[in-house]
Amino acid sequence: MFKNRKWVVLIGAIFLIVFGAHYVYAEPVHIPIPNVGVTVSKPSTPVEYVDNIKLLMLLTVLTLLPSIIIMTTSFIRIIIVLSLFKNAIGAAQAIPKQVLIGLALFLTFFIMMPTYNKINSEAIQPYLNNKITQEEAIKIGSKPLRDFMLRQTQIKDLKLFLEIGDLKDTVRTKLDANGQPIIKNGVEQVSYDNVPLYAVIPAFMISELKKGFEIGFLIYIPFIIIDIVTGSVLMSMGMFMVPPMMISLPFKLLLFVMVDGWHLLVKALVLGFK
Repeated sequence: MFKNRKWVVLIGAIFLIVFGAHYVYAEPVHIPIPNVGVTVSKPSTPVEYVDNIKLLMLLTVLTLLPSIIIMTTSFIRIIIVLSLFKNAIGAAQAIPKQVLIGLALFLTFFIMMPTYNKINSEAIQPYLNNKITQEEAIKIGSKPLRDFMLRQTQIKDLKLFLEIGDLKDTVRTKLDANGQPIIKNGVEQVSYDNVPLYAVIPAFMISELKKGFEIGFLIYIPFIIIDIVTGSVLMSMGMFMVPPMMISLPFKLLLFVMVDGWHLLVKALVLGFK
């Protein structure tokens, strides 16, 4: 009896669920569509197109600005010398890379400040005050930077790119007040002021790389001598299992501190650009 009553209740519940359900529909929401008139602006003028292109070129130059600073300043020689010194003294882990890069950047700012001040006073400020055009500002502003790079560039490196690029006609002979060629020590003086920057910059970089390696080689010599002496002493004492670098490092640091090495190194780097 109990089982029959259970089945009757279950069948009744199913009947109520199937046939007694009421469907509820959500009321449609009417979203008002604003009556906004679509206006089409007039086509841009050629002047506006040119301004947009100039803005795009300016943003491109800003993204390449770190590379430009590295390629056209004293940063190349300084960072190479500091990196070689770090390897020569054997303290690769003791001197963080960020410290060397920061020191190289601040030395670069110090060395290049007279050039940047000249560019600012002769090109940037007159352009901002609407006294000269953009083309004139670029031409005037590139001259101090060109003069700095030419002072540090070896003539043979510059002639290499002049020959490869067929730019020999950009070299001008210096003339005196009477229009005669200037001859010094039997050599006719020439001017490289008209040489384009795309030939001056790679020549400058090659010269800086060479000078950086030369200075690094001179820095290596005293530290190599200490390594050789330390290795010879350890071998004569039969201490083959002791790394010579572990013994020579304190002597290198002692020698560098006694001669005030940082002062001499920075002084040589800065005065090398005078």
